[in-house]
Amino acid sequence: MQWDLVVVGASFAGAACALAARRGGMRVCVLERKRDPGIRLHTTGIIVREAAEGTALAGIPPDLVRRIDGVRLYAPSLRSMALQRHGYYFLATDTPGVMRWLAAELEGAGVELRLMQSFTDAQRTAGGWHVDGLGDCRWLVGADGAKSRVAMRAGLGRVRDFLYGVEHEFDGASLREPGRLHCFIDRGLAPGYIGWAAQNPRGVQLGLAFRHRHDRAGVPDIEGLRRRVGERLGLDPAVSPSATRAGLIPCGGPVRPLAAPGVILTGDAAGIVSPVTAGGIHSAWRHGEAVGAAIALHLRSGGPDPAIAAERAAPRFRGKRLLRKAFDRLQRDWPFDALIGTPPLRWAAERIYFHARGHGSRPRGAA
Repeated sequence: MQWDLVVVGASFAGAACALAARRGGMRVCVLERKRDPGIRLHTTGIIVREAAEGTALAGIPPDLVRRIDGVRLYAPSLRSMALQRHGYYFLATDTPGVMRWLAAELEGAGVELRLMQSFTDAQRTAGGWHVDGLGDCRWLVGADGAKSRVAMRAGLGRVRDFLYGVEHEFDGASLREPGRLHCFIDRGLAPGYIGWAAQNPRGVQLGLAFRHRHDRAGVPDIEGLRRRVGERLGLDPAVSPSATRAGLIPCGGPVRPLAAPGVILTGDAAGIVSPVTAGGIHSAWRHGEAVGAAIALHLRSGGPDPAIAAERAAPRFRGKRLLRKAFDRLQRDWPFDALIGTPPLRWAAERIYFHARGHGSRPRGAA
């Protein structure tokens, strides 16, 4: 057998899976259709503290990250409140640089990384899969995004619920309050989701997403968001974006089934993304790592079936899925305008952004 594991997709979940399997002594190949892992990105690249401290992402070079110590949440009226938990932070990243760093980590670990090689098709064999244009492998992992070709070919679950997001980057720009993740609620601009802005190592990223539906035409009006909030953030209206990224973001929770004998989905392909905050990097990394380790243990010493391990390792997001349904069906602007800065909204927002993380809170008033 040429490969123990073939991973399709070199983003966070795929890289975590490949690195874990490689640590277990497996022969691993990663297919990435892009010529450069740092181009045509969909992720915001914002990393929560758990991932920054508890995974291999702790090794990201310091010049590729910028620490953010809290959140400023804006009602549709643009009144706002600051949210913060003692000891908790996010990392905004130079996302293209992080993806290139990850590619170098894969190659440094002995993973065969094949850029500009797409997954086109695969056929089951007696011992695993034959991947067209590559060869035979014992296990196949799809980390190839929300429209996963691996899922289609293997008859696994498909992502059905999406957000549609657009993000602009402004190299060299600065926010008036760079130490916070700025989040905007506005049903007109972002039905079913939010707008956001953050200071990253290269400049400012400004994004907007809405709940993707067949009856909702067009793309998120990110220029409308910029006109509405740019002055408050300190963005120069004369500056043009230096880069744009856009794409579909899963928001319905894990797909079923996400695994079968010899094949597993992870990351966006598996719907391993928070249904409310769309924060997927930590969950995707943890799941991809669990999948890679399970495959290595199974092949090396007859450990449990990796397909079962993958299902068990998938987060359920039960509470957030309920919040997602409520936000989809009941979102109105006036409750946020009325409640901004109040203890009930603060309590709910802290649990969405921080959960039980940190070691206490330092509440700030509405501004």
